[in-house]
Amino acid sequence: MDSGKGDGERPVGLPSAPKHPYKDPDDGRQRFLLELEFVQCLANPTYIHYLAQNRYFEDDAFIGYLKYLQYWQRPEYIKFIMYPHCLFFLELLQNASFRNAMAHPGSKELAHRQQYFYWKNYRNNRLKHIVRRPLPEPAVAPPPTPPAPVPPMPVTSMQAPSPMQFIGQPGSTVPKVDMRNSMGDRRKRKKEG
Repeated sequence: MDSGKGDGERPVGLPSAPKHPYKDPDDGRQRFLLELEFVQCLANPTYIHYLAQNRYFEDDAFIGYLKYLQYWQRPEYIKFIMYPHCLFFLELLQNASFRNAMAHPGSKELAHRQQYFYWKNYRNNRLKHIVRRPLPEPAVAPPPTPPAPVPPMPVTSMQAPSPMQFIGQPGSTVPKVDMRNSMGDRRKRKKEG
């Protein structure tokens, strides 16, 4: 009885295993960059709203992809993230109620406003969490030496001095004109007269 199998032959109708499995030509760099770009797009509430409006969040494969992308929270990958809010939104997108809420424009605006106020007050928020350290003791320094006086530049009779040399120097005869004071004086004269 011949079953169609010979010694060392493959069964009829089954494909053979590939001799050379697929190898990414750039060692995964393109995939890495695409996933990084997509994850960072999640920092934008308007983009999340777009995904919700176009029913991406109803696709089980897309939800699975969002779960897969959580590897970006690991330290070896997080160092490539430029917009850390994307990780916060990625975590929120694991919740079905958040995904449904982002389909509404009011939720998008609320998320955008909260993000704006966080950025606006980021420095103050950050300073609250920094442990205050005592200032280092100042080292005793020698008393400062006064600067040497600068001798005035001699003006020769051949060279005409610039008018800027005289403005604001002590003993100059050219009065400094303050436009604010002269305008205020004119207004007073108009009201009085």
